[in-house]
Amino acid sequence: MSSSRRSLPSQLEHNPLGPRCFLFGVRAHEWHVGLVALAAAVAIALAGAAAVAVVPVALAGTWLLLKDWHDIGPSKRDTAAWQLGIHRVPAKLRRARRGASLPAVSGWLAGAVGALNVISALTPELPGRVAVLSSLAGSHTVLVAHALALPAGLALLVISPYLVRRRSRALYAAVVLLVALGGLNLAKGLDLEEALVSWALAGLLVWGRDSFFVRHGRLTARETVRSLLPPAVTALAAGLAAFLTELWATPTLTVALAFVVALAVARIAFRPLAAPSSRPTEPERREARRLVRANGSDTLSFFKLRKDLQHLFSRDGRAFLSYRVEGGVLLCSGDPIGPDDAVPGLLIEACLFAEARGLKIAFVGAGERLREVAADAGLHAIYMGDEAMVDNTAFSLVGRPMRKVRQSVNRLSKAGYTAELCFLRDVGQRQLDELEAVSERWRRGRPERGFSMAMDSLRGEHVGDSSVVIARDAEGHIRGFLHFVPSYGSPRASLSAMPRDHDAPNGLTEFMIVRAIELFPAQGVRELSLNFAAFGRFLHAPLSRAEWLLGRLVSLANPFFQIESLYSFNAKFDPRWQPRYLLYEGMLGLARAGVATLWAEGQLPKPSLRPAARPAMLLGS
Repeated sequence: MSSSRRSLPSQLEHNPLGPRCFLFGVRAHEWHVGLVALAAAVAIALAGAAAVAVVPVALAGTWLLLKDWHDIGPSKRDTAAWQLGIHRVPAKLRRARRGASLPAVSGWLAGAVGALNVISALTPELPGRVAVLSSLAGSHTVLVAHALALPAGLALLVISPYLVRRRSRALYAAVVLLVALGGLNLAKGLDLEEALVSWALAGLLVWGRDSFFVRHGRLTARETVRSLLPPAVTALAAGLAAFLTELWATPTLTVALAFVVALAVARIAFRPLAAPSSRPTEPERREARRLVRANGSDTLSFFKLRKDLQHLFSRDGRAFLSYRVEGGVLLCSGDPIGPDDAVPGLLIEACLFAEARGLKIAFVGAGERLREVAADAGLHAIYMGDEAMVDNTAFSLVGRPMRKVRQSVNRLSKAGYTAELCFLRDVGQRQLDELEAVSERWRRGRPERGFSMAMDSLRGEHVGDSSVVIARDAEGHIRGFLHFVPSYGSPRASLSAMPRDHDAPNGLTEFMIVRAIELFPAQGVRELSLNFAAFGRFLHAPLSRAEWLLGRLVSLANPFFQIESLYSFNAKFDPRWQPRYLLYEGMLGLARAGVATLWAEGQLPKPSLRPAARPAMLLGS
């Protein structure tokens, strides 16, 4: 800005991040106004004013400080975009939307307007205004307007939560209701103030309509009738009972019955567009396998080929991610598959896909590469644990730290146990049946656990390149096996499962892992990814006092999730630790993403009307 323009007493500058105000050439921030308001509140309090005069000014000043906190310190100043709510740093990979914080504010405002109209409809109007209206439009019009204001206000109350959730149908319905309520307020009692508030809010919603982006599926008559029938019958029965007991004229009962029906209608009308429920088609599966073979060098890439995952491809077909919807979260498995330059575009499409369906997006088991890119999509990262990576070429059983592992291997070898390594595509039908029998005995009828770091089957063309290390006893019976999946383009393999017979000798798992370390180098595999150890750094190598405290809290969950025992098992093989992260959306989205992750991984039973089987544990005693 030129010096001549800065010399003006005040100047408003238009900026891509929002309007900027200058007073006498000095930039004025909202936090400056907040400080002035707080100082004024202190001065008013010292003058002996009542709390009713002090509190609003103090709250306004505090709010201005909170929403403009980015501009208080010089390191983050001028990085956030202006919003009605707290100013936020714009995400490069997110679509910029006008009025991004409007839905949350408008939801509360719409609820307040709806409640105000309900109260107004249930209370008598001012006699003078009613007399004027009756002479102009007739008393019948006034009565009709008064009667219609009640259901319209109730409907606005019901819609308001869906405005907060950014539902597009709720936006259109709210605008229609607000315009209508403004007219009804004038027609029932010349309530000009209420009418202006309703119309102003309707105008604000129209202005910020771009931020109500959640789409809706097509409503079918059959589904609508099936969903609305129970509440409608309930309301009708309650109304009939009220009539028979001479309570039918009670306004409160009428309002309650109407509210129940309105809630049922809103639940159907404002339900968001559902994510695809059908499994990927065979062409999509083939394309996913092709991309994994071409770009799946990450140790978790192969797990995206699970049959129970959905795939989302980039528009140019160069990249894809695998996901499952859990608890309103689009939960993605590991890093996307594709060249580095195709990942940002895929993230843009994934965010739009999630937004249109009212879902929050999260990534489980993300690596460092995705962590950096996803920050531009507004995703936060939290450390969730480490993969145990064993160097096959450097591993040795020599030395005191390996004493227990060495003893297990020697004991099993003397007992006649052997191990062989083979590709699953070379395993015959009979032997595959034996492997599945071992897995079934290991689970004892419980479902297999896993999502981002385990396969769901030993059968299918997609697992042909994976390997199994099979352990047999002295009689040649299969007593356990390890399933490994490849990392294409890198000399690594990842452990998917390690079932064994429960009556097998102790140390069988250690025996199989050591034999795998010895056998894989002949196949060109120089490094093995073993089990994932959750929060290992917090438990054993915290970087701060906060991480140490988190480690103590995490250890309390060990009896339920095997956190400490799994880390200790992995540590036996002297691995290097490769960190993985949970990426989540929104400052308050961590808990939601965490619960969705526990459900998907089978670590936490998902609420259901039917009892769920307990997932199989990764390690036995």
